[in-house]
Amino acid sequence: MTLRRLPETLVNRIAAGEVIERPAAALKELVENAIDAGARHIDVTLQGGGRVALVVNDDGCGMSAAELELAVERHATSKLPDDDLEHIATLGFRGEALPSIAAVSRLTITSRARGEAEAWSLAINGGAVAAPQPAAQSIGTRVEVRDLFYATPARLKFLKSERTELNHAVDAVKRLAMAEPGIAFSFVDGTRQVLRYAAPPLTASLDNLEARLERLGQVLGRNFQDNAVAVTAERQGLRLSGFAGLPTLNRGNAQAQYLFVNGRPVRDRLLLGAVRGAYQDLLARGRHPMVALFLDLAPELVDVNVHPSKTEVRFRDAGLVRGLIVGALKATLAEAGQRSATTVAAGALGAFRPGSGAGGAYQMSQSRPGTGLAQAALAYQTPLDAGLSPAARNEVPPLADTSAGAPEELATRFPLGAARGQLHATYIVAQNADGIVLVDQHAAHERLIYEGIKTDLLGQGVASQGLLLPEVIELDEGDAALLSGRAEELAKLGLGLEAFGPGAVVVRSTPALLGEVEAGALIRDLVDDLKELDQTAALADRLTEVCGTLACHSSVRAGRRLTLEEMNALLRQMEATPNSGQCTHGRPTYVELKLSDVEKLFGRR
Repeated sequence: MTLRRLPETLVNRIAAGEVIERPAAALKELVENAIDAGARHIDVTLQGGGRVALVVNDDGCGMSAAELELAVERHATSKLPDDDLEHIATLGFRGEALPSIAAVSRLTITSRARGEAEAWSLAINGGAVAAPQPAAQSIGTRVEVRDLFYATPARLKFLKSERTELNHAVDAVKRLAMAEPGIAFSFVDGTRQVLRYAAPPLTASLDNLEARLERLGQVLGRNFQDNAVAVTAERQGLRLSGFAGLPTLNRGNAQAQYLFVNGRPVRDRLLLGAVRGAYQDLLARGRHPMVALFLDLAPELVDVNVHPSKTEVRFRDAGLVRGLIVGALKATLAEAGQRSATTVAAGALGAFRPGSGAGGAYQMSQSRPGTGLAQAALAYQTPLDAGLSPAARNEVPPLADTSAGAPEELATRFPLGAARGQLHATYIVAQNADGIVLVDQHAAHERLIYEGIKTDLLGQGVASQGLLLPEVIELDEGDAALLSGRAEELAKLGLGLEAFGPGAVVVRSTPALLGEVEAGALIRDLVDDLKELDQTAALADRLTEVCGTLACHSSVRAGRRLTLEEMNALLRQMEATPNSGQCTHGRPTYVELKLSDVEKLFGRR
């Protein structure tokens, strides 16, 4: 077989496969170019899911005839004036998008630069470039892509249905629209308007969270806008902002998690893992939160030049980033207190409608706490006021105060109102100023106990249990050194270990909360966390899970009759306890029905 150089056109088509994998990828690159050009209005038109035609029109700075010719050459860009890859301040920078699209389609670019009297048009068919021609165009750029992948038929065969490709394209525009609330976007599929987002007035501030939330509400829906809490945090030059959905507003997959780094939409494992860790004890297994988070940091602290798609990033200090996100989300959700999503009440009302089938019944986990937890469980069993840490219990009004007032007075004083009775020895019925509150006594008390366990046990350090025979775990020399260097931190979590030669560690104790545990598997999970995240997440997650199981089996059961004083005490504790709007399994602890909703049930509205 003779070694030879491949033709340039073939090289360009091969390279295009790395950058342009589907119509949505081409659209994303073109819209990013429009944003970098300073556009205030971006209009997108698709036909055939992007395979037949894809048009992006903007009112950005535009290009001259000479710049048009240069723009379709590979690795030609205006976005790296100093050839500095450490201070990238634009969405694009590679100079690959337009040449890649041109190599596999029929591409026409029409542009008029600011200050120029006329516009110019440039046509490229499968990589063959024609001479620029005068054209009619307002200030800005229009890019028209037709017959995408006609020059690479193999790629065409792997595209999905027209509907699927359209959905991917819409999602790409939505992500960029969330990142740029100051830009107006429109999206047309054939003749059908798919989306339209207006731009705020030029005088409006785009730095305030209200403006950001307005655009997020347009994209993600009113439910997110009404049930999201603002997130703001700063640490060592990193700034996190955005909105996190209440735990009771969740989805069956992680597609509603939108993450941005310096205005760039990303799908990064580190960031997604941080979100998952923050919500771990607030959601049921298999459920995912809705979030839109924006991380801003100095360009030199993040590497965006990882993959041609530019959706993956690498952080200089991954542990700092993860810690900031987890800490900020946990603190924000804790401040929300007992607040629950309005969609819970909407779902309850829907169940009353004729023809609505009953949903699947919740099944409590059958898992049991580990061996040796009997004594710990006793400390968190009834009475009701034992479920909080000492500090939290001091914030709860004395039972005499909560029961002494008239029910009407309690209903107006407290968000969860005054207890009126109990249904089937399981649900507390309360009245507040706005309507009716139904509380699942077991789920609510479970959360109270869980928060108490975390405060009292984990906050003071986790007790350890010594192993009768210390276990030697063989590792790579580097992994062993990594663990040994974190021995003091791990000891606070109940894990006692020390170096045992150059390539091993000896485990002498494990957390008592875990009961019997496979030390080797735990150690290897910890190594993976430390190498990827610089965090001891695996051990902390296991402890959290056990605390949840312990709380579940220590809380007041369904079927126990409560006095009005006990019911009101539980309501007041919920109001003083973080995250009490949902139990440790992610179920809502209460449903609030507005008086107007109740009136609708009876045809009064």
